[in-house]
Amino acid sequence: MGGCANPLSVRSGSVPLVGRDAELAALLGAVRHPPSAVFVEGQAGVGKTRLVAEFVAAARAEDARVVLGSCQPMADPFPYGVLLDCLSQCGDHLGEPGPVTGALRDLLPELADRLPPAPRPLVDPEAERHRVFRAVRDLLCCLGPTVLVLEDLHWADEETRHVLRFVLANPPPGLSVVATYRREDLRTGAPLGRAFHVPHGVTGVNLVLRPFDTTQVRAMVDALVGSAVTSQRFAEVLAGETAGIPFVVEETVRALPDPVRDVRLGSAAARRVLAGIDVPVLVADAIMERMGALPPEARAVAEAVAVLGVPEPIDVLDAVAGKAAAEHVTTLVASGVLVEQKGNRYGFRHDIARRAVYAALPGPRRWDLHERAVAVLSTVDQPPLVRLAAHARAAGITGQWMRYSELAAEAAEDAKDVPAAVDLLSQVLADPAISAEDTNRLATTLCGYAMTGLPGGPVTARVEGLLSDPRLTPDVRGEVHLWFGLLLQREAGEVDRGAEEIARAIALLGDQPERAVRGMAAMAGPYLGTASVAEHQASLGRVEEIIEHLPTLALRTAMLATTLGGRLIVGDPSSWERIAQLPSPSDVHDPEEIHHLARAHCNVADACSWIGHYGRARTFLRTGIALAERVAASYVVGTAEATAVRLDWLSGRWTGLEQRIDRLVDAYENLLLTQDLNLTRGWLAAARGDWMRAQAAFEAATGSFPVGISAAGGMAGMLLTRGEAAAAEDQVERGVALLRRKGAWVWSGDILPQAVDCYLANGHVDAAHQLVAEATTGLRGFDAPLAQAALTACHARLASDRDEADRLYREAIDQHRALGLPYRATQLAEQAEGDDLADPSVIDALVQSYDSLGATVDAARCRHRSRGIGVATPSRRGRRGYGSELSPREQDVARLLAGGHTNREIAQALFLSRRTVEEYVVKVRRKLNAPSRHDVR
Repeated sequence: MGGCANPLSVRSGSVPLVGRDAELAALLGAVRHPPSAVFVEGQAGVGKTRLVAEFVAAARAEDARVVLGSCQPMADPFPYGVLLDCLSQCGDHLGEPGPVTGALRDLLPELADRLPPAPRPLVDPEAERHRVFRAVRDLLCCLGPTVLVLEDLHWADEETRHVLRFVLANPPPGLSVVATYRREDLRTGAPLGRAFHVPHGVTGVNLVLRPFDTTQVRAMVDALVGSAVTSQRFAEVLAGETAGIPFVVEETVRALPDPVRDVRLGSAAARRVLAGIDVPVLVADAIMERMGALPPEARAVAEAVAVLGVPEPIDVLDAVAGKAAAEHVTTLVASGVLVEQKGNRYGFRHDIARRAVYAALPGPRRWDLHERAVAVLSTVDQPPLVRLAAHARAAGITGQWMRYSELAAEAAEDAKDVPAAVDLLSQVLADPAISAEDTNRLATTLCGYAMTGLPGGPVTARVEGLLSDPRLTPDVRGEVHLWFGLLLQREAGEVDRGAEEIARAIALLGDQPERAVRGMAAMAGPYLGTASVAEHQASLGRVEEIIEHLPTLALRTAMLATTLGGRLIVGDPSSWERIAQLPSPSDVHDPEEIHHLARAHCNVADACSWIGHYGRARTFLRTGIALAERVAASYVVGTAEATAVRLDWLSGRWTGLEQRIDRLVDAYENLLLTQDLNLTRGWLAAARGDWMRAQAAFEAATGSFPVGISAAGGMAGMLLTRGEAAAAEDQVERGVALLRRKGAWVWSGDILPQAVDCYLANGHVDAAHQLVAEATTGLRGFDAPLAQAALTACHARLASDRDEADRLYREAIDQHRALGLPYRATQLAEQAEGDDLADPSVIDALVQSYDSLGATVDAARCRHRSRGIGVATPSRRGRRGYGSELSPREQDVARLLAGGHTNREIAQALFLSRRTVEEYVVKVRRKLNAPSRHDVR
């Protein structure tokens, strides 16, 4: 057997009805009050048949008699065809047919033995026709309470329409008629031939099924894949590509390479995946069947629209199709092939339909239409450069393809659409017919574009692809290695590979230091690799010697952006004098210089946030973000947002922080900066008792310094809270080993207190003293406010004299408050009280402080201590009655339930008994109307 099949390739027919609850209720409500007439209108694929199937099942479940018939797409439909099909099924339910029903005896041989003898034919055809109409009504009356469902009434013959008008004008008292139709396929303007008004006493309902909106598309995709995993962005893209037509949505999802994985994608990735699948066979068949019914001239206009790719006005369609398009567009719109859009432009209802028509075009016809498109679009005001490049390529006009691609890439780069710029040039470079001179020029341009936007995915892959091009000169190949390495270093999991590429680049450009300096600066950064801080500082010194001789301000600023942050983050006091050398933002006007100055300010802000200069960090961050937004430097903005999130955590601004982190991780998926975001996510989750989420986040934050060290400290603190001291010490040893290897004690602020606590909890007092002694020595001469404050706290923890310990605790608390770290200051205040904490007012103050932050675990621990001394702490909110709303404690339980925690884990996190947690779970489920604990979201 071959590989694993697409999990949705086999149809089960069991996907629940989505997005039509109101319509289903209207149908059922109508047939519960006969006589009734319900007309369900909707374009092809919008879900009329699916709705009817659900309706029939629900009606039969209520013991209704339902008779179902479907009209067929025939050029000359049979007279009374669908009605006779339905009536032929009803022999077992006939009462006493009247004499007039004999007129149907020859038409319904299945009922011949139950009908009266056929009457003598009348001479007047209209009189005979009237008798047949009366016979149909009488026979329906004999059936008693019945629901007659007629699908696709647009294909019915005229006699069927007329007899339905006759019957519904005075319907049998127990009859309900439900009819579906497509307005675009009606031969007349109304489903019954002419406008029909439901008479008094008859329940009338007219439903129009609209395409799904994004929410409904998302719900449908979740139903198809069997899990609520579809991302909002994927649903938005899919809704746009399919116009929200349920049939097209379903077939498209079934055509995905890996639906369960693909539906989780963001916007850009979703567009790539959807563009890469073939048009689903059933959708293509339906589209081409409709195209086949068109007159040749109208079909030619539709083909021109398919090639043009986007809706266009009549004059453009005229010129490209070579036809008088106006009269044929009317036919195409009336038939539902095209739709009118803003600006009197005409296009397909959804792109899947356009692609189906395009794929069916013979090569010569397709090439001719593309060539016509180039000729027409090149003459309009503001020519669409990207489309002109695509049309020229498809028409085989290589020179114009390259010219338009370069112009379009330049415009895309100006608009900060880096992926588009890179993709345009990559397509040209992939053509072996392009000259070596053009190849080297375009490759250099492409790499420059790639570095201005977000790395990852196709952009990095495009740059990597250049390395296999034999047309590159050694100098250009060296630069491509450099750009590729720099891009890789921004991606999670690719840091070491990026360093290897940069090393290759430096070797190839070794005799041109002004071109290799960016790689040298990247390799000198202390964030990555195993070299010591001292080695990195020496490397930075060599780079700084070169910077002074660089020819342009933009290049000098670019290098300073890397070296200044690199020096400051290891606590080099001389960094502040060097930072003062940066140009003033008001003096910089060139976009490239603005971009690099933004990067410099954001890198300095990030360095400040790691060593403890939080006020300065926010100042530099504000300037850096403002500069980056002036030139839409997306990666710089991303790094700044990650730094801002961490600063907000440290300063106790936790409201909405989790949602911000989720949004940013989604936006910057697979980039190195997500490790920083995951660190903050871990800290936040651990403080709220969401240990599963915290552990996953800490484990995802281990790729670089100092993030990995802080993640080890965060994990150790969480494990210690859970009573897992041995496992906590393992984490400490890992983090401390990184500190010792790098000699970067300036990064110890987020692990030293946890390390000392772990060592003491495990009885390793000597190890705690040794670590504090190493840190004390290692921090001498370095600018490290956070690490120094943490070191003071450690000295307090290890002090043997109570008075000395109290003094050191007060000093440590003051230092943390001065730094703006309320959470750590509150923890130290609690720790300073030790095991003797019994003052209700002190406990209450701690609880209020923790509650104001949202530190669930710490607040719960203090409440537990309060209960232990027989004092009840007040609720974080005044009133006790919450009605159907969740109380604060119920919110905590609900959040942990949603995270997948067991009752035992919730009890441990909130310092509650298992029985109390069980009671809370019952209340939460009831208030959230959740059938099970797994449904709490």
